[in-house]
Amino acid sequence: MNDKAIAITGAAQGIGRAIALHFAGIGWRVAALDRDGDALAELAALAPADRLLTCECDVGNELAVKNAFGEIADWLGDRPLACLVNNAGLADPYCGPIEDLALADWQAWIDASLTAAFLCSRAAVPLLRAGHDATGEAGSIINISSTRAAMSEPDTFGYTAAKGGVDALTHALAVSLGPAIRVNAIRPGWIETRDWQKQSAREPVKHRPKDKAQHPAGRVGRPQDIARAVEYLCDAGFVTGQHLTIDGGMSVKMIYAH
Repeated sequence: MNDKAIAITGAAQGIGRAIALHFAGIGWRVAALDRDGDALAELAALAPADRLLTCECDVGNELAVKNAFGEIADWLGDRPLACLVNNAGLADPYCGPIEDLALADWQAWIDASLTAAFLCSRAAVPLLRAGHDATGEAGSIINISSTRAAMSEPDTFGYTAAKGGVDALTHALAVSLGPAIRVNAIRPGWIETRDWQKQSAREPVKHRPKDKAQHPAGRVGRPQDIARAVEYLCDAGFVTGQHLTIDGGMSVKMIYAH
């Protein structure tokens, strides 16, 4: 056990749940933010109560974020916040033809990923700086982007634009907040999360041989792969402004139409 603390958005399901449970398992204090109260309750049953704070919060809403980070500050007391993980976002990238894309739907993708990353980073910076002042160690912001920030599938405009913005925000924050705070992004590829949802939304998982064969690593990604990368970036004191692709090699494999 230690006094290091991490705040994670979108923490109740999928990749966020894996990150939260990973850090709780290695003894960190975990502040878990999510707008799904049922999923947060399930997460709370899986982690030590004295190491976990759950905050029901829409991280695309300015007032909700302000209130949540006020709660986190009170919970921390004089303990430092070492890391913020901006993981929240809409999982389904498909939005259909651009001619049919409503502005409100476009804005939902932007707010869920990019606006949320801005709001939560802004709210966390004073806590991360205070941690640096107290310990001498740089705080860390880790943004969960996507391989879609660098490559696209058809009809994924909102998701792709939001993740591209997250990548740009990452290096803008890195050059502005250093050396007190390091900022990096992780670009996941195909990470299987259907079995990491709340109980009512969980699905059995079976991958076809051709699904695995798309990846030079020989399998589809797991949420734990991203959790371990977050731990690495928390400790990587000479790494900032970077975008770490974790996709089993899928994005570097040439695939020909048959």
